[in-house]
Amino acid sequence: MKRSFIVLLAMFALMTSTAHAKDHILTSPQAGARTYAQNYRDMILATCIANAYKNDRDAPVDAGSSASALLDWTSYDMEKSPDAVKSLVNRYLARDYHNPLVESEIKGVRFDFLKCLDLYHSKELDSLVKRLVINPGRTYRQDNASPAARK
Repeated sequence: MKRSFIVLLAMFALMTSTAHAKDHILTSPQAGARTYAQNYRDMILATCIANAYKNDRDAPVDAGSSASALLDWTSYDMEKSPDAVKSLVNRYLARDYHNPLVESEIKGVRFDFLKCLDLYHSKELDSLVKRLVINPGRTYRQDNASPAARK
């Protein structure tokens, strides 16, 4: 299931973020470099996920199932992708983000979802998509139209 969850994260490559100094990237969320509109969208996504899974210990199973479903609607290099995705996800989750205001109220907070959002907006993920996704501008429906739709 971990692999499926990692694949799900790879599917969300839509935008890139502005680069910062290397040490700043590793200790600070990159949301400050994004537009207010994109941060608002990210906030709504985070709120939706938090509400959807607030009492659910099976969230990884649901995310993995969603990733498995997305496999059917995605065309990418299945040989190279797993290792590349695992490496990228591990690098982002290893970042050490700090927020003294939150940490004083919530012990052991890790900001993992924020790290995943930063990965989602990263130039690294954009590059990975360009390298491994086959025909990135096309859709499953375009490539697999029913005979009736082709007429």
